[in-house]
Amino acid sequence: MSNSDSKRSFIPISIAVLTVSDSRTMADDKSGQILEDRLKNAGHRLAAREIVTDDISAIRRQVQNWVADKNIDAIITTGGTGFTGRDVTPEAVEPLFEKRMDGFSAIFHRISYDKIGTSTLQSRALAGVAGATYIFCLPGSPGACKDAWDGILEQQFDYRHMPCNFVEIMPRLDEHLKRSKS
Repeated sequence: MSNSDSKRSFIPISIAVLTVSDSRTMADDKSGQILEDRLKNAGHRLAAREIVTDDISAIRRQVQNWVADKNIDAIITTGGTGFTGRDVTPEAVEPLFEKRMDGFSAIFHRISYDKIGTSTLQSRALAGVAGATYIFCLPGSPGACKDAWDGILEQQFDYRHMPCNFVEIMPRLDEHLKRSKS
């Protein structure tokens, strides 16, 4: 089981939030706002928050820009993970991954199944690492964003979370890039 190590200090990280939608604005982007509120309440920094349309090029360009920004540790997208013709977030983001995080999708679906049953099959939530930046692609529903943050990301973005967490391995995410330069 997991626990928290009170001897460790909390380490805030910088997280960017990207809403993928043809219809949302900052004024009515509930999912993006939920993610912003939760990450700030946990003690992290909002590095950036944007909305892009359901367009592979627009999504990929924004994610690539944030991956290139060394001040951004993680990116969370919301929206575009379903099966309709406009749902293209996985197609835009997955080719950027140097490493996939298959366990994220498995745990997300387990949490989601407990709340919405087999309807969780309609999500292609995914995660991976690119350029030493964590990337998480969540469905566009506010409930899914709450489930992913509350059930997975809040703990994994907390350095005190044991037995392991994303923060403690951040300095080593780009080891393969450093090795290849030697």
